[in-house]
Amino acid sequence: MSKTNKRKKESVKDEKEHIVQAVMSKYFEKKKEEKISAIENDDSDHKETTHVVKKRRKVTNDDRNDRKWEPPHWKEHWENILAMRIRNKHLEPRGCDTIGDTITDDKIRRLHVLVSLMLSSQTKDTMTVAAMDRLLEHGFTVQYALDIDIDELGKIIYPVGFWRRKAQYIKDTCQILRNKYNDDIPNTIESLCALPGVGPKMAYLTMDFAWKSNQGIGVDVHVHRISHRLGWLPYDTKTPEQTRLALESWIPRDLWNQINHNIVRFGQTQCFTVKPRCSTCLNRNICPASTSKDTVKHLKQK
Repeated sequence: MSKTNKRKKESVKDEKEHIVQAVMSKYFEKKKEEKISAIENDDSDHKETTHVVKKRRKVTNDDRNDRKWEPPHWKEHWENILAMRIRNKHLEPRGCDTIGDTITDDKIRRLHVLVSLMLSSQTKDTMTVAAMDRLLEHGFTVQYALDIDIDELGKIIYPVGFWRRKAQYIKDTCQILRNKYNDDIPNTIESLCALPGVGPKMAYLTMDFAWKSNQGIGVDVHVHRISHRLGWLPYDTKTPEQTRLALESWIPRDLWNQINHNIVRFGQTQCFTVKPRCSTCLNRNICPASTSKDTVKHLKQK
């Protein structure tokens, strides 16, 4: 073979290899982009689902019958919490569930319940109750709220958290009660949540305390925190509303209106945010978050 033909053949071969490499390079580059895109989509989906309540899985009994999820030992947890409320009664502050007990006019009593819950946000019960006692001394009604200067109202409810903003909420709410509800408070969750400064927790508790209507579980920081500690949630929740839905998925409805004030008192007297009293807690051997388990008893229970 002549040198010229040999060079031509080698040139053609090099060109073919170059084309193959270019094609393969594009192929692998495309695959890489697809892989990155898939990872990003998975990541995006994961980020979205962290803010959404996940679908709960059904649990199947040994006999193949479907039943709703429920946490182990929850009945014992609940009985112990009720027992500890009796034991720690002397440590409990007055709460919003006691507001209006001495008021005979139903409209005014319901108003005081609603306002006490509006004041209770990010405020200790002792401060909330003291503020409500001062409002009661001033003869607080819808008319009183409409007549009083906002600065004067602020002085009465001080030092509850965000007292200036709450004073405005109270005046705006009372104006709505005058215009739409004949000086009474609404009797539905939707209407209550439409009032200034009223969220779902307040609405469910208002329906319970003011209207004696069991519509749902009021979830505050205590209920949200302790539900996680006790393992009462079938999935991790990020917000109180997600916690409410998760709890309502398995807690018997006749207990819904008992959850908040019992769990809150448990959180105020026993299961503190920092340094909970695990050593004296009746649930110490059956609580997933306990730091004071009796090893021998715990092994026997398992």
